[in-house]
Amino acid sequence: MELGTREMPPKKGKDSQPLGRPDATGPQSGEVLQGRYMILGTLGVGGFSSVYRARDLRFPSVTRLCAVKEMVISTVDPEMRQLTIKSFEREAGMLATLNHAAIPDIYDYFTDGNRSYLVLEFVPGQNLQQWLDETDEYLDEQKALDWALQVCEALVYLHSQKPQPVIFRDLKPSNIMLDPYNRIHLIDFGIAKLFEATEDKGTMIGTAGYTPPEQYRGEATPAVDVYGLGATLHHLLTRQDPRQETPFTFSERPIRAANPVISRAFEGIIMRCLAYDPKDRFPDAMALREALLVLSQSDGADLDLDQRLGGESGRGFEGATTDTPAATLRAGLSQVKPLWVFRCEDEIRSRPAVAKGIVFVGAYDNNLYALTADKGDFLWKFPTGGGIGGSPVVSEDAVLIGSSDHSLYSLQLRKGRLNWQFTAEGPIYGTPAVRFDHAFFGADDGFFYVVNAMRGQLHWKTNVYSPVRSTPWVSDELVYFGAEGGQILGLELGAGKVKWQTKAQRAVTSSPKVADDILYVGSTDGQVYAVDASSGWPIWRFRTKGPVIATPTLFQDTLFVGSADGHLYAIDVASGRQMWAYQTNGQVASTPAIWGNTVYFGSTDGSLYGVSARRGELQWRFDTGSPIIGSPTILNGVIYVGATDHRLYALPT
Repeated sequence: MELGTREMPPKKGKDSQPLGRPDATGPQSGEVLQGRYMILGTLGVGGFSSVYRARDLRFPSVTRLCAVKEMVISTVDPEMRQLTIKSFEREAGMLATLNHAAIPDIYDYFTDGNRSYLVLEFVPGQNLQQWLDETDEYLDEQKALDWALQVCEALVYLHSQKPQPVIFRDLKPSNIMLDPYNRIHLIDFGIAKLFEATEDKGTMIGTAGYTPPEQYRGEATPAVDVYGLGATLHHLLTRQDPRQETPFTFSERPIRAANPVISRAFEGIIMRCLAYDPKDRFPDAMALREALLVLSQSDGADLDLDQRLGGESGRGFEGATTDTPAATLRAGLSQVKPLWVFRCEDEIRSRPAVAKGIVFVGAYDNNLYALTADKGDFLWKFPTGGGIGGSPVVSEDAVLIGSSDHSLYSLQLRKGRLNWQFTAEGPIYGTPAVRFDHAFFGADDGFFYVVNAMRGQLHWKTNVYSPVRSTPWVSDELVYFGAEGGQILGLELGAGKVKWQTKAQRAVTSSPKVADDILYVGSTDGQVYAVDASSGWPIWRFRTKGPVIATPTLFQDTLFVGSADGHLYAIDVASGRQMWAYQTNGQVASTPAIWGNTVYFGSTDGSLYGVSARRGELQWRFDTGSPIIGSPTILNGVIYVGATDHRLYALPT
């Protein structure tokens, strides 16, 4: 199927029936399916299915377009009929579980007689085969790099699915859509499958020329999609259709022989994708993506880039077998040199605060430390009676910090002397919020407290019957926070009366963010919630594959939030849809920080990452070798972040 292709008349066979329809023609323009989907025209016709452009009549005030894929079961062979039905059901089931901006959403599924229908998101634009057919020019290398990176982003998402990776298995120009905004979308998942190592071999599905040799033996691994992308790039850059060539002869048709303006490094990357033996290719889309990123960030010097990508041998990708580009990239990005490093006596799990030339950070050695921001010189430390899990907050000339010893402390900013101490009935693991000269915070005793920030006197407290570790958001009228019992609450500012309460399925340790009267917060049930900040009514939910304890960050209509599934997600705040996801090798409990157009966040894999806000491409990375649970703070182009190796780092952006 070709979602989003231009409307065209169906191809006719000798019996004046559309190709692939031996029994009857499909729905005609103006026909309404299920009393809801009005057919507007044909998008594409294939051997097993046809795709139509349709309008969803459930939205009478606006024109909401969708793509309707129809499958006709015409065979009388019971075994073949069941195989066809299972193929269609597999596509519907798989698409329903996927959530990525480059993969069309599935809206509906139904069966009518001997026809089954899948209703999907309509993608406007043209596929890359149409681009090839309508132009005589060679594809520019920078544009090819951009498209390749976008395809890799989608493949990384597919290859990271659990319990098994999803293998697309038919990557080719006609299955890659380019929308009017130059965004890439993968279409036609009819043959994509969940890879299982024990699956029976012998079934080859794919397109000759784009299909690697092992797929003819029924094998499907992520390296299959690497080959398909390599073949697609070769076709786009040389305009040599691999379907018209002898299979597996790419090495006889070098890219630069047809298009000499392509760099040797880019040619080397593509030729490695096309290696006959899958062991000689990039193992998956993540490794390929990292190699493409190295190329995109280079200065164009082929010799230097070949050395970076191919190792000391200088052989480039065609001969490289041991020095993977992923490892090279990690080594290169990890050469970020700290401006200074300060070692505490235990783990740092909180976010540093920076004010008036001083960095404040709490550690599990029970101390709050104060250091000079420019050099990391020790100024003072204040010992509490327990571990510090929350972050310090600066208010005027004081710094506030909670401790597991049940106390909230106010200390003199310059000298670390005690201003006052407020004691709750349980540990204080959250970070206080200070507004209107009051400190707002919760404790494990199930109460939410408001105390005077100047004197530490209790103003009011409210029993929410569950530990509170979420940092509150304080507006002009309400106080918002989450609780370990799953509650998301809005309390009246003046007296602490509950105005509204909604409930997640599990604990809400994440701290809320509020913008334009919408509250965003994560939960350990794996979901990110958007609710009306005035009433608590749900607006949308976004599901990840792991608990969300990180606090979301808002930037230019995008919500960035990490998950224990190892990803940082970029979510469109208007629709709740994923824009991109960046995968790490650990859990992401760190709250993202923005500097320029780069999002910085830590992972338990020991790395601090900087990825582009627009597409999630890796721009920067620093490896500590120890899990990063706390969040970075950025001021004047300097990143301050702590790690479980007991160290606080100051790093250049």
